[in-house]
Amino acid sequence: MNTENVNILKWMRDLYPDDHKYYTFLKKVFRHEFRKNWFRRISTPILENTQLFEKAFLNNDNLLKELFSFKDSLLWKVSLSSNATIWIIRSYITEELEEQIQPIYLYYMDKYLDKTLKEKEFHEIWCEIIWEKDPILDSQLMFMAYEVLNAIWLWDNIKLKINTLWNEKEMEKYLWELSSFYENKKHILSEETLEDFNKNPLSIFNSNNEDEIILAKNAPSIIKFLKKDSKNHYLKVKEYLNILNLKYKEDNTFILKENYYDSTIWQIETISNGEPLIYWWRYNSLSKKIWLEKETPASWFKASIINIISALKENKIKLKNKDKTVLYFVQLWEEAKKVVLPLSLKARKAWINTLVSLWTPSMKEQILKAQRIWAEFVVMVWIMEARNWIFQVRDTTEWTQEEIRKDELIDYIINKIWKNKLDFYSPIKDLIKE
Repeated sequence: MNTENVNILKWMRDLYPDDHKYYTFLKKVFRHEFRKNWFRRISTPILENTQLFEKAFLNNDNLLKELFSFKDSLLWKVSLSSNATIWIIRSYITEELEEQIQPIYLYYMDKYLDKTLKEKEFHEIWCEIIWEKDPILDSQLMFMAYEVLNAIWLWDNIKLKINTLWNEKEMEKYLWELSSFYENKKHILSEETLEDFNKNPLSIFNSNNEDEIILAKNAPSIIKFLKKDSKNHYLKVKEYLNILNLKYKEDNTFILKENYYDSTIWQIETISNGEPLIYWWRYNSLSKKIWLEKETPASWFKASIINIISALKENKIKLKNKDKTVLYFVQLWEEAKKVVLPLSLKARKAWINTLVSLWTPSMKEQILKAQRIWAEFVVMVWIMEARNWIFQVRDTTEWTQEEIRKDELIDYIINKIWKNKLDFYSPIKDLIKE
């Protein structure tokens, strides 16, 4: 096929049906965990005023480069979503969510865009706790994340690492010490790393250069610069982790590139290749940077869906086929269609998982499709069968074939598969009327 004139954006990606099976499954697993802990779902707009990000990022050029920004028809400068954290705080303030009973527990599942990534579009699941600063919430979110990854059988291939950053005074002393450590080592750094380091010394911990990674392990740790309150918070987090029997590793080189977070940060990653699956931080100061006069304690974690799906596949963890077809109708000619269509609808109302071929390829092609989808029973209807109301029914599990009358077909299938195997699920059952 000639695709020369097709505009393919190589830095975007399709999420195909097989991946969507995992994605749908993961959304259910996370949603179940969130609901157990009283989180409620929220969705934010895909566009926001760019000024909001400029305030949050304090005009950090590297962070602003992440955004897809443009001017709308009214010449407002707007940006597409690179994450929802900033918008959640904006919503919290503007929609007066702070007037509700605190703390507020929220979660969301959406797609986001980041210009700096190899694949610009990514699917993620997030949750937020706003208003409360208690260190037990830090540990609770780590526990929730571990619960999900354990539940999906990844317990043998994950590890938790933690670190902390704190208030401006503590960070000021730490950054001075960090800069001093590298003062006589700048000749070792690459030109790009050195340029980023001069703008923000913390960027040194995001280097992918092997020599720079080794050097960073000997750099000063922020923990030595924590004052009483900050140190107590961090110690309490670790104490609760021990109570919850969560194994963790402290890593002073674990620093995230955003600059609107403070306090504890953590990441659960794969042991095999260090891919981040779920990571988290506090951002107590974000609300003050954006709008409010005082800080609003808040924390969140986000799960990288694509990375988790990859981890499941690498560990050869598959999903049951919930779309298994019990009854499959194949037909030839218009007269057969008129018989098959209403009968297939009747079978579905009887809770039999049913598919029907209504197009007109050869019978051979239709039966081949029935085999590919592993249909248990295949009902074949030609013109004579349609007129006589006697169908050929093939049992693909026992490799037998029988003639069954039209008015006996549904009972015949139910008796064959047993009633407990019928598909009784329907979202309509969730409706109630007051």
